[in-house]
Amino acid sequence: MQKEWEAAHTVTEELVEGPPSRRASATLTACPNGNHLWCVGGEFFSEDGKAYFYNDVFRYTPEKDEWRKFVSPTCPGPRSAHAVVSSPASGGKLYLFGGEFSSLHQNNFHHYRDFWEFDISSHSWERIDTKVRPTARSGHRMAMWKHYIVLFGGFIDPGFTTKYLNDTWIFDTQDYKWRQIEFKDVDRKPSCVINASSLIPRSGFSFLPTQDGILLHGGYCKEYVKGKRPIGVMLEDTWFLRWLRGHSNMMTLNTTESKDPLTLKWERRKRPSTAYAPSLRSGATMALWANKSTGILFGGVTDEDTSEETLESVFWNDLNGYQLTGNGRWVSITLKRPKKSITPKRKKGPNGGAPRQTTDDQDHDSDNEGELTAPDPEIDPDDPHLTTPLPRYNAMLAVLRNTLYIYGGIYERGSREYTLDDFYSLQLDKLDRYTCLKESDVIIPAEGEDGSSEDEDEEDETDDDETDDEPTVADEAEMQANEKDVVMEVSEDEGDGDQRHVEKTHEDKAALRSQANAFMGVAKDNTRSLEDVISTPLPGETLASFYARSREFWAQKAHKTSDNRGKLLRRDGFGLAEDKYAEYKPILEEVEKILAEAGLDEEEMKRGAAGGGTDPGQNRNRR
Repeated sequence: MQKEWEAAHTVTEELVEGPPSRRASATLTACPNGNHLWCVGGEFFSEDGKAYFYNDVFRYTPEKDEWRKFVSPTCPGPRSAHAVVSSPASGGKLYLFGGEFSSLHQNNFHHYRDFWEFDISSHSWERIDTKVRPTARSGHRMAMWKHYIVLFGGFIDPGFTTKYLNDTWIFDTQDYKWRQIEFKDVDRKPSCVINASSLIPRSGFSFLPTQDGILLHGGYCKEYVKGKRPIGVMLEDTWFLRWLRGHSNMMTLNTTESKDPLTLKWERRKRPSTAYAPSLRSGATMALWANKSTGILFGGVTDEDTSEETLESVFWNDLNGYQLTGNGRWVSITLKRPKKSITPKRKKGPNGGAPRQTTDDQDHDSDNEGELTAPDPEIDPDDPHLTTPLPRYNAMLAVLRNTLYIYGGIYERGSREYTLDDFYSLQLDKLDRYTCLKESDVIIPAEGEDGSSEDEDEEDETDDDETDDEPTVADEAEMQANEKDVVMEVSEDEGDGDQRHVEKTHEDKAALRSQANAFMGVAKDNTRSLEDVISTPLPGETLASFYARSREFWAQKAHKTSDNRGKLLRRDGFGLAEDKYAEYKPILEEVEKILAEAGLDEEEMKRGAAGGGTDPGQNRNRR
């Protein structure tokens, strides 16, 4: 019997190459008592529509740049969108709850509600069965506070609708019992109504432990209104689950410390309207940088659900930090450009003498023949921003000591999703550059990269607190003025100064009408690239509104041909958008005439010209 038991519980260990295979919705957890990372589970959807779920366990050792795989006969089933938390007790433990599983052809789907403990020293799993436990779910989060595991939120998908959860559970690792937190009616507690004063149900949020409690930020849910289609909602509110003692008007948690029971209370953290904060997004959970009491947030996706047919997405690869102490504060984290110390080549002066000395800080004039400076290359190979990973959402993040690790994630172009498998590290105490520990084997077409939205262009070289995302009053005035110039230039270009530019010939009108009809047909094609959707103005759209929704795209375009940063780069991008708007202006005016003749109002015009795409609610990764 002993031999049979040992055979059934034997754990195999294998040295493997590189990080795990391509996957999403896995967990990446810092080891609580060693210099390792633990990766558990995940999912991968192949191009032919097959679903693969994993239950393997990987360990990464930074000193050796080494990955090891552990396989145990007794272990959780394959799953994704589960939650894992670590504890340093008893040699180190990992705790796993819930998640989801689908059959290969997705004809069977299942949510888990099982609870597991992984012993780090023996690399073995043990299932913890209790009568009272949370319901099955995915997309939830757990955090470790002292010897308590706190679980909140998630979703359940029975097949016809997605139900989001807002219940709070506590697991005591000393008495091995789950307890649901039942807040009193007088407390500010989770609500099913989306408004400014309630903590609404959600999934995919950030959940970080602090000395006094647990911080919750952001997440995603769907708003269901009778008679209307469900709308995806990106959340940016911040809450704090405070642990107190001796307060009778709040929920009391009866613990083994019966002499001094703990009480819990949800508090909303309000942010001043003038304070910095990342742009609204989902799919960007934070990892805890314990040494600095800071949450590190990377990437994410911003969806603009403009209509039933259209979902425009902007992907991010910026880095932000949330300081957990006090009332909390957001900070933008940018890479530091290294200081150069270049000794220029010497050249004889105009009279045969030695040239004047120059330094990097001096402005060089090309007319000074006595000075020789190497021409600036189009791309500075030492620019640390060139090492920034590709924009993505649902990336797996973990901070080990002072180093951030980023693994995988999802990038989209049009209706296609690309599950990434690259692996990066960044020393947070230096912020010099990202180190690519493993390049991605995923090939993404060039047009997909052009259509991505990267905001490092607007953060480079900026040390002040102003936000580059929102145009200033002067910028708006300039847009309106330039818009008038564009209309005038288009009308003046129709002729050579005589009466021909006043009245178009019947032939010209017929050609323009043909172009407008062709434009409407192409615009309704749902196979268009994301670049084409973003960079094309819509009927009834002003220059200012066109630039407002596509400025990240034009900033990325300008970045490839300009060395400017900040406001100057935005102006370069605005110039590109202005040229595009002038190119399409006559066609769009003709489209507006066609649609007006059909009796469509302004909103219907935009839908008719920019329609296409897939149903936004069909993207399962947004849950």
